[in-house]
Amino acid sequence: MTFLFYFDCMNHICFNGKFIGEDDSVFTGSNRSYRYGDGLFETFRNQNGKPILLDFHFERLFSSLQLLKIQVPAFFSNKSIENEIAVLCKKNNSLDSARIRLSVSRGNGGLYNCDNKFQYLIECWPLENSVSSINENGLVIDIYPDAKKSTDKFSNLKSANFLPYVMAAHWAKDHKLNEALLLNTNERICDATTANVFLIKDGKIYTPPLSEGCVAGVIRRFLIENLPLAGYSVKEMELGPENLELADEVFLTNAVHGLKWVKQFREKKYGLNISAEIYNKLIKSLF
Repeated sequence: MTFLFYFDCMNHICFNGKFIGEDDSVFTGSNRSYRYGDGLFETFRNQNGKPILLDFHFERLFSSLQLLKIQVPAFFSNKSIENEIAVLCKKNNSLDSARIRLSVSRGNGGLYNCDNKFQYLIECWPLENSVSSINENGLVIDIYPDAKKSTDKFSNLKSANFLPYVMAAHWAKDHKLNEALLLNTNERICDATTANVFLIKDGKIYTPPLSEGCVAGVIRRFLIENLPLAGYSVKEMELGPENLELADEVFLTNAVHGLKWVKQFREKKYGLNISAEIYNKLIKSLF
């Protein structure tokens, strides 16, 4: 059995180092990422031919592969992947600005019998210019009620097992929201379907620590390291839904859009002062 993956808005993909047409079949039905979610992915922003914060992405990817005990072949290296991303962007006419997704899988087999033949896939989509500016129309968000994230050692991974986020995204769309937040099993704020969460109260910036189960986002890490250098107070702290009601501002971060301003949570409306400053001082220079 061959399982086909089809991709929109591009001409080529890179599968295990080979550049093939977007409609070509790649994984088989026994691929463990397809069967069990036994894999990882990274989403990059490629700007002017270079991936942004590539070192952060690779550090997260390789530490995650080690945690999952996925055997990585010698040919899979930072340099080889960077070169293949550059070639793929050129083939797909996306050198100026692109969204890159790198997916990796343990291999093929059943739950107890695996061939451990590492597989990877690189995809590429062009990005519009609007992605390079802060959103003037703020996001409207709410909390997804039907799933709670765990806080174990796997919860920070960009796992191929993405079901809670998938269903939260469906829920947000059905409720005419721009994004949905997920809580952890302690009923505290974890992250959003595609982003990490930051709150601002009385000029101070707060975000949930990794121990709360959020994905270890690269822009999250960048801001935690660089906000103090820019004169801002940032603290990793447990946050509940009540903190959303008390916050002055809220913004979300991910590797493609950088920073997105949140306008409203339920009846609570937020300002755009410090969020815009942070975007202009720190995020804009990345893109």
